[in-house]
Amino acid sequence: MSKTFDVCIRGDGVVGRTLALLLARERLRVALVVRPEKPAGSNPVADVRAYALNNASRKVLETLRAWPDAAFATPVVEMQVWGDGGGKVDFTARSAGQEALAWIVDVPALEQQLIQAVRYQPQIETVEAPAKAALTVICEGQKSASRDEFAQTRPVNWTVKPYPQKAIAARLEMDKPHGGIARQWFTGSDILALLPLSGANGNLAALVWSVPVQRAGMLEKLPPEEFCSALEAVCGLETGRLELTSERASWQLSLSSAGHWVGPGWALAGDAAHTVHPLAGQGLNLGLADAVCLAEVVSKREYWRGLGDEKLLRRYERARKADVAAMGAVTDGLHGIFAQTDERWQALRNWGMKGFERSGLLKGWLARQAAGL
Repeated sequence: MSKTFDVCIRGDGVVGRTLALLLARERLRVALVVRPEKPAGSNPVADVRAYALNNASRKVLETLRAWPDAAFATPVVEMQVWGDGGGKVDFTARSAGQEALAWIVDVPALEQQLIQAVRYQPQIETVEAPAKAALTVICEGQKSASRDEFAQTRPVNWTVKPYPQKAIAARLEMDKPHGGIARQWFTGSDILALLPLSGANGNLAALVWSVPVQRAGMLEKLPPEEFCSALEAVCGLETGRLELTSERASWQLSLSSAGHWVGPGWALAGDAAHTVHPLAGQGLNLGLADAVCLAEVVSKREYWRGLGDEKLLRRYERARKADVAAMGAVTDGLHGIFAQTDERWQALRNWGMKGFERSGLLKGWLARQAAGL
């Protein structure tokens, strides 16, 4: 006889495993569908992803004992943002009243922490195929196949606004310590971010470079030395010499969302429900907030209400949709403003950046919002 579970989570990424651990704390039996292991002898490409996690995300992961060691979670004490015409905005952790604006977390290290936490949680069972459960949560990412499967019971209305950009990610070594400073440049249609890694006194950085699709193909094929020269032409003297220490990865950028996040017996979370432009570094923070909210809604349900009750699940949808829509609007708006190449737009946005830098209370409020306070 096949086992039955309270919740089946399809997707074993950061959001899926975090949700499994949160639900297991509520004494629910959770089936976590995991990806098959890669065959022995295969040569997988190193994962170069890094996430900017805010205070709220850190607290959640710490309560689950899944926060990485200090060497893999670097505090951002300052954020410097340059425009393409002299505009600059500088955020500091001090202005937000915190030790850090965010933490740049190495993805493989975070995933290993979550794998270990799941392994020692008896309420969670890892399975290779979807299991029967009162509630199925889809955390498979924006290309989820399960989302289409469950859309047969209620249309998901998945919409995608593709950007004419790809993101290039890589790891770099700087010839001087990063000082815990995250740096970002808006130059024409490009958005370049260097995120500090390897601890507070390290000199490694994670690159996320959003560029037009055609140019991305050219940059990916450049020899390492020429690629770093192209980076240094943007960064100027801020970082010193750069050295590429990894392969380059890339992906198409888009703004996407589901019109309906829930249906009878199912819910979407993380990138399976929404994606935003990475320029604000909020993608995973939104996904982890989904997991926290869904677990809280489930824990506070009436004793007579089933886990798959659509009215119950709509509480989660209502609670999260507004925040996600707001972040999507902000990132989409910023992308639209900085994608304009007309000199008048350039003058306007840099005037705005200089005014914002002097805004005092507004700037402090935004710093606290970004820090997840």
